[in-house]
Amino acid sequence: MAPVKPKKQIDENLVKEKETAFAEFIQRKGLKTTRQRNTIIATFFRLQGHISVEELLNEVKKANPRIGYATVYRTLHLLVESGLVEERRFGDGLARYEGHSDVEHHDHMICLDCGEIFEFYNPRLEALQEKLAEENDFQIYRHRLELYGACKDKEACSHRKRKKVEQAAG
Repeated sequence: MAPVKPKKQIDENLVKEKETAFAEFIQRKGLKTTRQRNTIIATFFRLQGHISVEELLNEVKKANPRIGYATVYRTLHLLVESGLVEERRFGDGLARYEGHSDVEHHDHMICLDCGEIFEFYNPRLEALQEKLAEENDFQIYRHRLELYGACKDKEACSHRKRKKVEQAAG
């Protein structure tokens, strides 16, 4: 199983492509392009991982403290509707949003202790799914695989958990 390595550097061309695609979507829907929306979009596509509304709001407020929760929430839902972003729920009660990854398709392992979400891709697993579908005369359109468990490295897990609690507190 090969973990998906996080990007070190933001691909600004990809960010611009996403911004353009969203602007076209907004125009087709007959909605206005606003500075606040543009700030949210630009911020979101420069972040990596599985972002909650609250995490995005915290980042957006650094650029424009006047942007509120409702505007971020509504913009994320427009991003989902546009197909540029996928809403994910990993059993912790939070909706998280995923814009792009190093690979087109990947699956997730979620630590129930620290909440870390690890992305991975396994070509053998993908081939097995295709084989099972073929054996059962079934056509797969899409799938999600989420594995729930715990980090084996308890010290690193505890450190991540403490860090997340500290970030949430202030």
